[in-house]
Amino acid sequence: MSKKLAKIVALVLAVAMVFALAACGGNGGEDSTKATDATGESQSAEGSTEPAAPETPYLEFKGEDGKYARLDDEEVYNTVLGGYGEYMDKALAAETVDERFVLFAKAEAYLLDSAVMIPTTTQGGRYQITHAAPHTVPYVQWGNDDDRFFGLVISNDLITTEEHDAMIEQWQNALAGNGTYDPAAYLTEQGHELNKVYNTTFQTAPATIDWLNTSMQSDTEITVNTVDGLVEYDNLNKLNPAIASSWDVSEDGTVYTFHLRDDVNWTTADGSVYAPVVAEDFVAGLRHMLDAQEGLEFLVDGVIVGATDYYMNGGSWDDVGYKAVDEHTLEVTLETKVPYFMTMLTYSCFMPMCKSFYESHGGVFGVDEYAAATEDTNTYTFGNPNDVSSQVYCGPYILTKLQASSEITCEKNPNYYNPDKVVIDTIKWVYDNGENPTQYYNDVVSGLYVAAALGEANGLLKAAKDDGNFEKYAYVTDTTSTSYFGGLNVNRGTYALGSGTCESPKANDETAKVSTAVALSNKDFRKALQFAFDKGTQNAVSAGDDLKLANLRNMYTHPEFVFLEADFTDEDGHTFAANTAYGEIVQYYLDQMGAEVKVADGIDGWFNPESAKAHFEKAKEALGDAVTYPIQIDVVYYSANDTQVAQAQAYKKSVEGTLGAENVVVNLVEATTPEDYYACGYRAADGEAANYDMFYGSGWGPDYGDPYTYLQTFLGEGGYMTKVIGIKS
Repeated sequence: MSKKLAKIVALVLAVAMVFALAACGGNGGEDSTKATDATGESQSAEGSTEPAAPETPYLEFKGEDGKYARLDDEEVYNTVLGGYGEYMDKALAAETVDERFVLFAKAEAYLLDSAVMIPTTTQGGRYQITHAAPHTVPYVQWGNDDDRFFGLVISNDLITTEEHDAMIEQWQNALAGNGTYDPAAYLTEQGHELNKVYNTTFQTAPATIDWLNTSMQSDTEITVNTVDGLVEYDNLNKLNPAIASSWDVSEDGTVYTFHLRDDVNWTTADGSVYAPVVAEDFVAGLRHMLDAQEGLEFLVDGVIVGATDYYMNGGSWDDVGYKAVDEHTLEVTLETKVPYFMTMLTYSCFMPMCKSFYESHGGVFGVDEYAAATEDTNTYTFGNPNDVSSQVYCGPYILTKLQASSEITCEKNPNYYNPDKVVIDTIKWVYDNGENPTQYYNDVVSGLYVAAALGEANGLLKAAKDDGNFEKYAYVTDTTSTSYFGGLNVNRGTYALGSGTCESPKANDETAKVSTAVALSNKDFRKALQFAFDKGTQNAVSAGDDLKLANLRNMYTHPEFVFLEADFTDEDGHTFAANTAYGEIVQYYLDQMGAEVKVADGIDGWFNPESAKAHFEKAKEALGDAVTYPIQIDVVYYSANDTQVAQAQAYKKSVEGTLGAENVVVNLVEATTPEDYYACGYRAADGEAANYDMFYGSGWGPDYGDPYTYLQTFLGEGGYMTKVIGIKS
């Protein structure tokens, strides 16, 4: 899962291309389970009341016939994450932002200690060569703006390490308010000729070009270039007007009035003006997003007045706080003051949609009405990825070509209201399944493509060192706020794809199915698996040994995502100083729980063979004869990609080597196409359809500037990422 999106982010298969613009742009301890008092609530050492940890040592996944039986999702969730929602509720009821952050940190510590997921890496932290100047796309930790390519400065020649470092210094000075950042002028002075065409690659084509009807990055990383919202970030992390020229906020912070430009138009795929963009298009966009319910709607729960009641309970649209006062005035009413509301507006669920065009393509409004209309694809034709004319565009670019296994092209919008800011004339994505990284590298060196990450397993790091390009052009890319993670499927429902491919070795072995499911429901077994995962060694197959720790992430939220504004004392009397980073607070609560995780970036804060073995022995005692050993853990990998193969082998070696193959066996399940690989995990419709026991191919990029953007994804009610752990979301 943007990079981000209310969105699940795919860990891209062709590592040579993953970070093409990333820089443009312990010690053992006791388990955390506490004894409970007569009320069922646990008491910490300081005497504060905390949610009780689930006491069930394992669940029975066996029917009356003795065969494997998937359980009720709620029952499984309550066993593995039963107290998480209570922690989150406390945070959401906080009276101050600092209290909110501290309580979210306690919730995140609980999530991590459950070991149902393990953060693995973030983006960046890789050697790269590039033709693109650093930080010429919007620079922001959340939302969709960092996939907007209109400001890219691209040279026909590779940029040297020294030139890159000089521009970074210029950018840092500008960020601090000292001077301006003009990479185009700098590169021209150095003798570079600039290119107005950005060529890159893709592996998964958009499933829709309706940006309000998807939460997949593979869809929106294309369409975000064709639509503007109310505001946008620049490359110095400043929020600026876009279609909204200005806005007012009521004294109590609950009513936002946006004043829209009157010179913005919708443009068809052939470049013709279709209609002006008006306030009603923003209203129609939000309503359509709520009708579609494709994973974005949760973002406005508890934020926009009446929105949740509308899409969940059949409430009236008239009661939703999203109104067109007139053609160029949009009024948004919030349920309560939301300090981070403006940071939400660069995310796709707040983008406009041309209402008249939507209706002309069979579009209707109303949750039930929309569901009925979309059953007839002959009548409902809006946002069809096979037809670029099934959408109209108001951003810097119009989509002119989309061929799923060939090419996607965006051309500069001839009717764009702010043409002077658009540096790149054409953006072109060319299909590449990642099977020939050497050819891709050569194409980058020649200037066909912009950038290449230099990986170990695919041979590109060695190639660049051998031909001299490493010494002259390589630099290490910035890390980001996107967090990839491994999820354990605690309620598996699928053991092969519908086509019969990617079949698990356990598919016809009911004893093995039951044993794996029962074991994964036990917290100590999950901890044994996670602490046996040598993330650094696995990462080295793509990053190389010298950078194998550089982009490791050990918590879900970026550890420096937010900071406390003032000193804050929690309910147990512990005081956190002003400016304390969020990650430091999470670490404090993990230590209080007796967890063995270290959350700082750039270290392997989970790999602990001794703790892994100790937790396995505890699990073995608790599980007794409910399981048969060895426990089999399925990992799906894409066999045509050298990096994927090496990563899967590294995972198998670290787990079996630590716990013993007589105890745990990792089955490497082959996917021979990218489509099958993604179908097993990233694009699985829900938790029941997830075809694996461990999957480390997904991640999350934040949508706005508050930890809730990460943490809500693991809530039992509507949590978007619960499907990665096998729970229907």
